[in-house]
Amino acid sequence: MNISFEDTKTAFAYKTTNELKRAKFLFESMGKPWLVKLGLWFTPLALKLQLPVKGLIRKTIFSQFVGGETLQETSTVAEKLGQFNVHVILDYGVEGKSGEENFDHATDEFIKVIRYAATQNNIPFMSVKLTGFSRFGLLEKMHSNSVYLDVVRGIVPLEKLNADEKAEWERVVGRLNKICTIAAESNIGVLIDAEETWIQDPVDAVTMQMMQKFNVRKAVVYNTAQLYRNDRLPFIKDSCEFAKQNSFILGMKLVRGAYMEKERARAQELNYPSPININKQATDDEYNTALEYCIDPVNKMHIIVGSHNEYSNLLGTQLMEKYQLPLNEPRIHFSQLYGMSDNITFNLAKAGCNVSKYLPFGPIKDVIPYLMRRAQENSSVSGQTGRELLLIKKELKRRSEIE
Repeated sequence: MNISFEDTKTAFAYKTTNELKRAKFLFESMGKPWLVKLGLWFTPLALKLQLPVKGLIRKTIFSQFVGGETLQETSTVAEKLGQFNVHVILDYGVEGKSGEENFDHATDEFIKVIRYAATQNNIPFMSVKLTGFSRFGLLEKMHSNSVYLDVVRGIVPLEKLNADEKAEWERVVGRLNKICTIAAESNIGVLIDAEETWIQDPVDAVTMQMMQKFNVRKAVVYNTAQLYRNDRLPFIKDSCEFAKQNSFILGMKLVRGAYMEKERARAQELNYPSPININKQATDDEYNTALEYCIDPVNKMHIIVGSHNEYSNLLGTQLMEKYQLPLNEPRIHFSQLYGMSDNITFNLAKAGCNVSKYLPFGPIKDVIPYLMRRAQENSSVSGQTGRELLLIKKELKRRSEIE
């Protein structure tokens, strides 16, 4: 097996030279922390004040990281990726809204995504954020009353809720149950995204409930473990043991994490120990240890290797070789965000791995929280922007030399 993440011809075959030049400009901009900081402050404000900035956002950060404003627009991107044997994880990128009407609308949109995905050959999964159809404050109150091992067993902490809040939570569970039911019928996997640590426990608990119900014969529902958290490796192991004891399949998406700066700032502000690993090396070690545990056939887990780390992706393929698993082993799927790490995605696809792009879509105003995280991530992740730029420049140079 010879997989190289240096092959930029394969990595960028789906992009025109003009698209590559636009990506180069964007990553150069994201390499300037002062500019990112300004953008993070100005963009949401400009949209709130209805300033004419949508066109600029659409042509830059939106087109790089988002499939489109509608499912129809996004289908063009999904079809193009399919031509290169790259699958798609569709994500209706709404989060953090409020009001039962908005929550019901988001649920309907998630169901539309499932029905569309079921008609396509290269869309095996869709992604859901519980904050897309539940109130943040409700999750926060429930989390404050949670017990670790109860959460692993799928027992939702309801003790502190009043009658109205319990009814509100029942509606949340009903929405998720409806989504998972239709997904199971449509043979589409549901990836439940991770949230901030102070609302995560009820998300974990209800996800475990859904796995117990829907993952008996096949993996339909997947939880997400953010391995920059210092408690997620034992959480994965405890969840796996519970799944074995109760005869269902544990689905898990492994990511490093998306809220590091926010998590550390909150821990410092409220004077509690940071839930985040002490440094990047500790996170890398946790991630790679989790990867080995999840790929080991004895644990029978279905996993999504959600990583932009080249070593972790290569390690994944090496572990598959160690356990004599084919590169297209159905229970192991690799994934990167759309707009990032094309050198990993397209070279894994060329080698025959199951690999996908996580492809969000939605109105610009609704996907702003997602885009702000991508901007922050690319300005704070050690070397990520530099690596993207290096590869883009390498491919532009290669193309200019053969013209």
